[in-house]
Amino acid sequence: MSHAEDHEGTRRDFLYYATAGAGAVTAGAAVWPLVQQMNPSADVKALASIRVDVSAVEPGTQITVKWQGKPVFIRRRTEEEIADANAVDLSELIDPVARNENIVGEAEATDENRFLPLPPDAEGVEGEWLVMMGVCTHLGCVPLGNSAGEFHGWFCPCHGSHYDTSGRIRKGPAPQNLPVPVAAFVDATTIELG
Repeated sequence: MSHAEDHEGTRRDFLYYATAGAGAVTAGAAVWPLVQQMNPSADVKALASIRVDVSAVEPGTQITVKWQGKPVFIRRRTEEEIADANAVDLSELIDPVARNENIVGEAEATDENRFLPLPPDAEGVEGEWLVMMGVCTHLGCVPLGNSAGEFHGWFCPCHGSHYDTSGRIRKGPAPQNLPVPVAAFVDATTIELG
């Protein structure tokens, strides 16, 4: 083997390695944005957990907060609304599942499995706090609250879904109850979402 042939082989090897390296860098540069788009954005990370002051919420009223880009209904129910929710025969429910992320596994959609328990130091009526995602389970509209609809809970006027005072679907095209997100009282007047 002459010196020229050995030199040519080295040049060819260099071209192969350089081409493979450039291809790998190009592929990585093309794939990186696709991988990054799957990560949560900065605003979502910042809102992974929020605290909501509910000290000004009176019985029979609700507030709506935005969490992770979606509305969340926080309602302080009256004793009458609680009684209405407890009086429902579970066999009448369209969706018999509680849809409560605070409960492990599937639980029945009783009112007790959907409301937010009071902290030990809080004053009030057990079952008065209801925290739910404010997105209709049919097509993602935001239902109207404050005793709306045939069951005095929430009503989605877009397609006619009626929810009761516990956020359970009772009539209309929505297939599921309004979901209950991870939530807990951190003190007597503050609820943490997430």
